[in-house]
Amino acid sequence: MPITLFNSIASWLLKKRYHQIELFLKYPEEVQDEVLHQLLSFAEDTEIGRKYDFESITSYETFAERIPIVSYEEVEPMIERSRRGEQNIFWPTTIKWFAKSSGTTNAKSKFIPVSSEALEDCHYKSSKDLLCLYLNNNENSQLFTGKSLRLGGSKELYQDNGTVFGDLSAILIDNMPFWAELSSTPSNKVSLMSEWETKLQAIIRESVQENVTSLAGVPSWMLVLLINVLEQTGKEHLFKVWENLEVYFHGGVSFNPYKDQYSRLLPRKNFNYYEIYNASEGFFAIQDRNNADDLLLMLDYGIFYEFIPMETYGTSEQVTLPLWNVKVNRNYAVIITTNAGLWRYKIGDTVRFTSTNPYRIKITGRTKHHINVFGEELIIENAEEALKSICKKTGSEIKDYTVAPIFMEGKEKGAHEWIIEFRKAPEELAYFTEILDNALKSLNSDYEAKRYNNITLKLPKVHIARENLFYDWLKSKDKLGGQHKIPRLSNKRDYIEELLQMNK
Repeated sequence: MPITLFNSIASWLLKKRYHQIELFLKYPEEVQDEVLHQLLSFAEDTEIGRKYDFESITSYETFAERIPIVSYEEVEPMIERSRRGEQNIFWPTTIKWFAKSSGTTNAKSKFIPVSSEALEDCHYKSSKDLLCLYLNNNENSQLFTGKSLRLGGSKELYQDNGTVFGDLSAILIDNMPFWAELSSTPSNKVSLMSEWETKLQAIIRESVQENVTSLAGVPSWMLVLLINVLEQTGKEHLFKVWENLEVYFHGGVSFNPYKDQYSRLLPRKNFNYYEIYNASEGFFAIQDRNNADDLLLMLDYGIFYEFIPMETYGTSEQVTLPLWNVKVNRNYAVIITTNAGLWRYKIGDTVRFTSTNPYRIKITGRTKHHINVFGEELIIENAEEALKSICKKTGSEIKDYTVAPIFMEGKEKGAHEWIIEFRKAPEELAYFTEILDNALKSLNSDYEAKRYNNITLKLPKVHIARENLFYDWLKSKDKLGGQHKIPRLSNKRDYIEELLQMNK
């Protein structure tokens, strides 16, 4: 099929979907309520459906009273039975696929069930919706005249007891519809290579020959790839390699620390950046406007959402809210019920609503990845915003970082300890530390209160990491490439102690 014809047909099909999106924009509560009742009805004859008598649940209130909120550890025994080949435990259709995920930091792997419904009605539907929303905002786009350079964390798939497990990206590639494979680079063979450094070179060899019009992947690893592309081609910026490049679809980690570096690689004012929010458990939100910094929560992917205000999370006063009871500018833990059989499941992410008409969110961090040893409630959003502002003031660039508490000892006050790998280090570390502290105070009143007159917290302690420290640390754990992320904030010192030891 000629590329121009393919471009026209694809654009027409994707734009038709926008009318369905308008339905949940107009009737969000009704759409979410329908999703919940469809999930309950579909799974009423499963083991879990019989246990909680799904058939008799006729309201959200009954659903919330009857079914407990669970972590992965609490549902792991059922998932392990399913991995051994048992069926109809938590979902009625055959569960063949399991997305292997260790999240950001956990050494122990999680195996997230992926049903055929989740593949089609969530993961692949969201990929089409991402393009649909982008095209709706950019009518003159020539996206389909070229290919998308995708950078996943794919490794080979493994079979066990008749089920298959591996990275979600590998599962998606293995089941990819023909239209997606036609419009992507590198080849599936290269995408599924497991050794990152060899894979990197193979991606470059294949992709520099293509007419790449879009990029898709995690910002930290994509940056590594793109810098290597420029080094090997000898070009000054990426439009000299791919002149028709028009958009970068990114997700997985905050884009804030990397935006200025991307602007230098992609020096066109009209170049677009579109953020997505996806995970092994599902695809949740998509940036729906050019130059926006929030994401539209997608309500018709077979996922029912609930939210726990972080001020009550994990306490005896914990409350759980359906979507229609959330408020803007509050931090919430996300609870999902999905079309792969996760029922009231804590995914570990936190979000803040910027709007409830329509429902738009910003990802603020992880329930486990914050620092609250001293009542300071420092979240990833605070850290990212502070770093973005002070990098502009100091002319520095950050590659990676992590933060942990220094615990009180006797009369010694506590503090936060940072280890930062710079692409361009500040001239004066003491000044950098001072304005980092001031930026955090301005963003977080709890942190400011604990820092007042050094009452609880002293000035942060900042270390400059040697070159490639975080890369070497991830490599030592076989976590190079794709979806693997540096743990940003932690209430414990495990990660920072390992990194400090390697930094000597």
